[in-house]
Amino acid sequence: MLVRIVKLSFEDAHIDTFLANFETVKDKIRSFEGNQLLELYRDKHNSNVFFTYSYWNNESDLENYRNSNLFKSIWAKTKPLFNAKPEAWSVDKLAILD
Repeated sequence: MLVRIVKLSFEDAHIDTFLANFETVKDKIRSFEGNQLLELYRDKHNSNVFFTYSYWNNESDLENYRNSNLFKSIWAKTKPLFNAKPEAWSVDKLAILD
């Protein structure tokens, strides 16, 4: 399983726009082939910083999503809202303790 972590930082005036858009697309992302989990987090001390965590079956599923019309339409609406360049990491989960 591949875990994708993306850090997103927005202009304060655009946070509501981002959250409204995420609400409309989250189920589409989650139901995209190969996606196993989608989570959105907000930094406790910097309210304009968000993180998405998504779990993918493999790297090709993530790449299929990143090359999809769905991703392109989401990115077109999200990119103008940033106040810093997004950062992304693809990682392998090594351990989980419940």
